[in-house]
Amino acid sequence: MTSFDSSPSLTAWRTLLALAVVFVMLATTGWTALQQHGEHGTARERALSAWEKGRVGLLDLPDPGSSPRRLAAFFASLTTAQRIRLADRYPLVVGNLNGAPLTLRYRANRLAVIQARDVERGRMHDSRLSFAGRHQATLRMHRFESMTTGDRHILAFDPTGNGRAAEVFGDLGSAERVSVVVPGVDTNLLTFERTDRHFTAPVGMAASLYDAERAASPRTRTAVIAWADYTAPAGLGMDAAIGRLASNGAVRLNALTAALPGDSRVSLICHSYGSVVCGIAARQLPGRVTDVAVAGSPGMRVDNAGRLDTHARVWAMRDQDDWIQDVPYLEVGGLGHGADPMAPDFGARVLSARGAVGHSGYFEPGTESLRNFADIGVGSYRDTSCADDGDACRSDISGAEVI
Repeated sequence: MTSFDSSPSLTAWRTLLALAVVFVMLATTGWTALQQHGEHGTARERALSAWEKGRVGLLDLPDPGSSPRRLAAFFASLTTAQRIRLADRYPLVVGNLNGAPLTLRYRANRLAVIQARDVERGRMHDSRLSFAGRHQATLRMHRFESMTTGDRHILAFDPTGNGRAAEVFGDLGSAERVSVVVPGVDTNLLTFERTDRHFTAPVGMAASLYDAERAASPRTRTAVIAWADYTAPAGLGMDAAIGRLASNGAVRLNALTAALPGDSRVSLICHSYGSVVCGIAARQLPGRVTDVAVAGSPGMRVDNAGRLDTHARVWAMRDQDDWIQDVPYLEVGGLGHGADPMAPDFGARVLSARGAVGHSGYFEPGTESLRNFADIGVGSYRDTSCADDGDACRSDISGAEVI
């Protein structure tokens, strides 16, 4: 729940009352979601339609939903010129294909962001739009402009609706250790990065973690992904209290982890509602995912860590000032996200978050929360600091050494 640091603390009673009100509203008015589409669908839909009709030489283009292995084999069969032509012709497709070469995805997504920026620049001056619509276009144009600056590695991009994106820090192709930062509520393209409160946005979180990992183990080849490539809830509404969007996000997260290049070990670093996504994803995680660490979690949709049914180590931390602790840890009729991962009976390895302030302070440089994330990310488990100042969180870990 990335933007909730400014929210007032919530008591269990207030939260339950709010959920009850929303539930009644949904039951009496119906639950509908309206998506504005262009005359011929969204940009992504148009791109997919064109891809389905496209060819390269005598070959039909593969189904975008094909396995990463099949897509990798397809691109490997093409010449460099053919791959580049596909990326330039279908950037919104190629840039989001798990299995496509990384450099090709980066190229395609840069072009897709530029095209989206130019669309929003035109909308800024469209007299048919309201003032609010033009203002929104201005904000999106500036976000996309920022995403095209420098040598940024955009791994995924879709401007549809509130949008989705992912960005890589480090060399993902050669990394020995990969950390995936999974953010929470109010994550979208406009909040993907921030100038103010930089370390509360996915890009700032991932950049901070990447720097901390390099400091923790300079010889370890690391990469960090700011993964905002799922549709997150907007605000403290019904979507934040149930698991529907988290379930959809878990499918996408599992697809990402299964398609990462090489044989790197992977850690999931999950903040707030992002920990709900990680909890649901846990059962299907590939074996290369060795650790799942959650911070400021509202729950992982289970009663205890054993029910996550994963071989990965499960870690948890929460700052003493984090208001999330006032949210009721329960699940009733689909509402709520289950037990508190910080509770002794849950069975997670409980880490110190000393220095973090509030719900969004876990990635601030100099905090024990960030150092713990970095130690997990590089596999330096012996250096993690436990919440109780003991060594319980580090016990019984084989191979607890930096690579």
